[in-house]
Amino acid sequence: MVLGFVAHLYRYPTKSLAGEELRAVDVTKEGVARDRIRALHVATADHARSGKPYRGKEDSGLHLLGRIEEAIALGARHGVALARVEGGRHFDAAPISLIFDTWLGDASARCGIELEPMRFRPNIVVRAEAGFLESEASFIGARLRIGTVDFEVLDTIRRCVTPTYDLRTGESNPDILRTIAQERDNVMGIYCAVITPGHIPSGAAVERL
Repeated sequence: MVLGFVAHLYRYPTKSLAGEELRAVDVTKEGVARDRIRALHVATADHARSGKPYRGKEDSGLHLLGRIEEAIALGARHGVALARVEGGRHFDAAPISLIFDTWLGDASARCGIELEPMRFRPNIVVRAEAGFLESEASFIGARLRIGTVDFEVLDTIRRCVTPTYDLRTGESNPDILRTIAQERDNVMGIYCAVITPGHIPSGAAVERL
């Protein structure tokens, strides 16, 4: 059953820093190739996040930066020393995040502004087929095939403050999170595990198995 087609593919080489859009991606059991393969950990001993990743929750300007050196300098301006951590994957909960454009449209209508996909830092954005009405919760446990990759949907994605940040200025609009929390049960998107690795090009069909 075809649910839609891939509209956008993204990866975020450094956790919490700017992402990049790709025309195609290779997907391993660990997720999109080179996605979140490094992070910046707080090296200031008395900081509440000491030894843990420095995130957009701590500085909304991080998502505007593409270079690690810029992020380290930003932290220093706020009195926070940051250490570069290489290797492994630095996900919040699962290797793949996916959003349908209908969910974005619903949230945008409720918030009264157009919400860009990258506010939610997804890996895959799907353009739904006409008549698509499914919610995130209806996908839990489902199997999806996109390109040559098979996924299992693990859970819905409950949101933090990150989507409130403007992608150009970093300015926060708290009404966005308030609306999503009150009117969408704080959910936008789904987390997936990779069952069969493979390749996904832009425009690939998204099938429910």
